[in-house]
Amino acid sequence: MTNPSDFTQNGVTFSWLELLRDEAALLRHPGAHHKKLIDGAYALHRGQLIGSDDLADLLEQADGALEYAVEALLDEPSDD
Repeated sequence: MTNPSDFTQNGVTFSWLELLRDEAALLRHPGAHHKKLIDGAYALHRGQLIGSDDLADLLEQADGALEYAVEALLDEPSDD
């Protein structure tokens, strides 16, 4: 997987990486946050700011973030 620091730090990729790191938003609304990450990755690719390999890496990172959020929410203690 590509390390986020490997991407060119222009405004658009920086914004995507900041969204990826926003754990509070991810845990509040995992599905919506994942969709924003996916949409952003495709927008970077359509804008020719990243290539196909980088797109695949961003999509993998977005999926990993969603998996993390689901696991974290499942591990929260119940209020019973």
